[in-house]
Amino acid sequence: MQTAPKKVINGWAMYDWANSVYNLVITSTIFPAYYEAVTGDDNAATTVDSVTLFGRTFVNTALYNYALGVAFVIVALMSPVLSSIADYKGNKKSFLFFFCTMGSIACSALYFYDSSNLLYGLLCMIIACVGFWSSLVFYNSYLPEIAAPEDQDRVSARGFVMGYIGSVILQIICFVFVLKPTLFGITTGKASQLSFLLVGVWWWGFGQWALRRLPKGKPATKNHSGNVFTGGYKELHKVWKLLTHMPVLKRFLVAFFFYNMGVQTVMLAATLYGKSELNIPTTNLIIAILIIQLVAIPGAFTIAKLSKKLGNFTTLMITVSIWVVMCIMGYLLPRDGIIQFYALATCVGFIMGGIQSLSRSTYAKLMPDTPDTTSYFSFYDVAEKIAIVIGMFSFGFINEITGSQRNSILVLIVFFVIGFILLGIAAKANKLHATKGE
Repeated sequence: MQTAPKKVINGWAMYDWANSVYNLVITSTIFPAYYEAVTGDDNAATTVDSVTLFGRTFVNTALYNYALGVAFVIVALMSPVLSSIADYKGNKKSFLFFFCTMGSIACSALYFYDSSNLLYGLLCMIIACVGFWSSLVFYNSYLPEIAAPEDQDRVSARGFVMGYIGSVILQIICFVFVLKPTLFGITTGKASQLSFLLVGVWWWGFGQWALRRLPKGKPATKNHSGNVFTGGYKELHKVWKLLTHMPVLKRFLVAFFFYNMGVQTVMLAATLYGKSELNIPTTNLIIAILIIQLVAIPGAFTIAKLSKKLGNFTTLMITVSIWVVMCIMGYLLPRDGIIQFYALATCVGFIMGGIQSLSRSTYAKLMPDTPDTTSYFSFYDVAEKIAIVIGMFSFGFINEITGSQRNSILVLIVFFVIGFILLGIAAKANKLHATKGE
């Protein structure tokens, strides 16, 4: 196949520009800091803040992790059904529009979240999370349809880079509101709420611009008579059975499952870790996240180029080993160590986008030539979401029983080490596969 015209590629990448503001402002910077503030007791001497919900007392940071875990359970359960309908009907573009709209509205609705309505805030956060990650099921499935295999690393990296650029632009705008609220006659809390509103508007507005440039999907089959609501799970089962005849892809997915537990948990929990465990001020946290986004741009391109020289598996093994080192550094970071936190953020940023982009393109390359791209990427996304659920619940649970998020990092190191070992096994299988000329 040939890579789609530049207009289509740019349109696909522009959706990353649109939705990445959720990942930065809501997942990584302003919302976690705002959540910690409205659920805390505003007493610096308190090392662990608690909240009560449904008659049970939770560590506030653990409840945040649990809520995200619930969101990813929902996404994992929904993805097979959604991908089944999209493949049979050929309407992945419609689903992308729906979840873009749902997620952006939920982000905007966080404007009304404050200390008086904890459940409302958590529900909005869950809905926004479901909207973001569900839309990615359909967004990712476009990659093998619009890019030839030799271009997929480059196109995938372009999407992540566009996402970093767009999210940084809006983050800087929100940064001004949060740091200088008096210039606009508002409080710091209201500045945060205004930021949530802007995320929703940005995501939806640029999302429509991107959607107009994406091609319409084509039905995978014209004569489907089964139940589309159970068909997705049957498709997952079918993909799993097919994987028994694709040992390289199967081994890669298992490795991805483990190291992705670590990657996604770090990204989702880093801000609260810095805020609660390391006592990093909100301003410095936002600066650190901006550093991550900025260095992620050259990082994604560098890792994409490295994969051309060393191959995808070797490059992934290098990046996973770097993640292990960074987790150890994060565990050893001193409280109030702002400079050290900046240094670690720089390392995380450089490697973060590259491993996500390369994982996605590696999977696309290893996939068979099939019209059921959404079903295959649904399997990939379900594996990713289940990994996130395990990672987030593990992180939150260990935090609750030990009273320290540092101990939770030790589990992430285990996930990365297992992923590294399994990547090595997959790499050997890939070499054997290539030697046999299969």
